[in-house]
Amino acid sequence: MNTLPKIDFIYLSEPDMIRAGVTDMAACVDTMEEMFRLLYAGDYRMAGPDSNSHGAIVVFPEDSPFPDMPKPTADRRFMAMPAYLGGKFRTAGMKWYGSNIENRDKGLPRSILMFILNDADTGAPLAVMSANLLSAYRTGAVPGVGARHLARKESRVVGILGPGVMARTSLAAFMATCPHIDTVKVKGRGRKNVDAFLAWLKQTYPQITTVKVVDTDEEVVRGSDIATFCASVATGDPSKYPTVRRDWVNPGTFLSMPAPCGIDAGMETPEIRKVLDFTGLYETYQAENPKPVHKVIPAVGVRFFDLVDEGRVARGQLEDLGRIAAGDAPGRRNDDEIIILSVGGMAVEDVAWGTQVYRNALAKGIGTRLPLWDEPALR
Repeated sequence: MNTLPKIDFIYLSEPDMIRAGVTDMAACVDTMEEMFRLLYAGDYRMAGPDSNSHGAIVVFPEDSPFPDMPKPTADRRFMAMPAYLGGKFRTAGMKWYGSNIENRDKGLPRSILMFILNDADTGAPLAVMSANLLSAYRTGAVPGVGARHLARKESRVVGILGPGVMARTSLAAFMATCPHIDTVKVKGRGRKNVDAFLAWLKQTYPQITTVKVVDTDEEVVRGSDIATFCASVATGDPSKYPTVRRDWVNPGTFLSMPAPCGIDAGMETPEIRKVLDFTGLYETYQAENPKPVHKVIPAVGVRFFDLVDEGRVARGQLEDLGRIAAGDAPGRRNDDEIIILSVGGMAVEDVAWGTQVYRNALAKGIGTRLPLWDEPALR
């Protein structure tokens, strides 16, 4: 009688992930670009009936009869993000995490993330890995793909709102794709976060010769070749989201928005190029949520679709980064175009970078091998 083979997998701690290259931003940008080409070709699956869902979320009620149930404090949720990605990856995986903004008072990250990678044929686990760095770097790498195609090649000045983890990885991606950057402007809520960012910046990128701490969102945007909003804000009231105003934006600016963002009426006009990281994600947001969706999903691309529903923006104005990365649509056409990119975050990004880091770990003998079974008790 045939028996099923032994199955084991590797566990990768955060130090293991670092040794396996999870912080190699240049490689991560290249991996995300390949992922976008596969998205555009359709060689992927995510959650939901149309395979484009961000994931499945567990949130908690305001009033629960169960005293031990978690309270719905800011950013309190559990989230599962599964996906399959084809091409050279041909793996499936899922990021699973819990989030609570009060973690910061305990010296913990707001979200604590894990990722499991599976064989796409048998479903057997290949790896279980720490995923805070995995998620942070793949998130930052998407703006890097955007900058590669949509920023001016001679871009020098970057403006940043919100000097947190997302700002660090976004800037790392801009540095990997726009080598002439030498000036950074930054605005933060408190001096502690700003000082930590400045210390990291000085140590990591000594080639940045000019650093300015600014006081307003306008100063972040005005005069920047690349501007990015990376600040976390409460959802529910779009009037409180950081908003890009047309009269702040110089010709040729690339605006990368991986965090809550709105636009004023001047930014709605057709000459402002509006690019989505993946169109299908936003179409699913529109189908899954009450309108206007921007109240619950604060990505600027969601606002684009709300404006289409309101008849204020033509659907044909919205462009797709995957199509641009695949060469089926133009990137930046001239030095005067103003281009704004919405970054929504997708499970296929975790699968792409998780697969690459896993393969690096295998090649280098990194990780702890753990048994699932020598042979299954149930068949």
